[in-house]
Amino acid sequence: MRCVQCGSLKDKVLDSRSSKDGTTIRRRRECKSCGYRYTTYEQIERTELRVVKRDGTREALNREKLMSGLVKACEKRPVPMDRLDRAVEEILSELHKDHLSEVPSHIIGTKVMDKLHQIDPVAYVRYVSVYRQFDDVNEFIREIQSLAKRSSRDPFQRPLFKE
Repeated sequence: MRCVQCGSLKDKVLDSRSSKDGTTIRRRRECKSCGYRYTTYEQIERTELRVVKRDGTREALNREKLMSGLVKACEKRPVPMDRLDRAVEEILSELHKDHLSEVPSHIIGTKVMDKLHQIDPVAYVRYVSVYRQFDDVNEFIREIQSLAKRSSRDPFQRPLFKE
């Protein structure tokens, strides 16, 4: 690794630790030339997934874009960032397990909706309203009613509205 301070390629690894989920290795390094200490992260390099948009265009799947969509949906909600990061990793893992090089955007949207439904019902409704391009209030009401029906079947789902 090139030292960020002096640019030297000579360093030594002081400490290596695996992440909780086992997908990343964190390494503490020290430059042998200047003594500067820094941290690097090692991840498995996956093949690049391409997203096929609704209009037929293709672009590289952007992890940051996926994360920003989840963050926007969960804005001002009691959802920790590490839970959203875990959700993004789970979505990416599911997509890679399918062994596809190109993924239609609606499949990614469906996986995001499923994760948000598990994480926070309000964030789920926010995301769905943008994803499905709701035009009026009745669409919100129908979605919330269907969400309430689904959560009444799941004994572990917290209530969406207080009665």
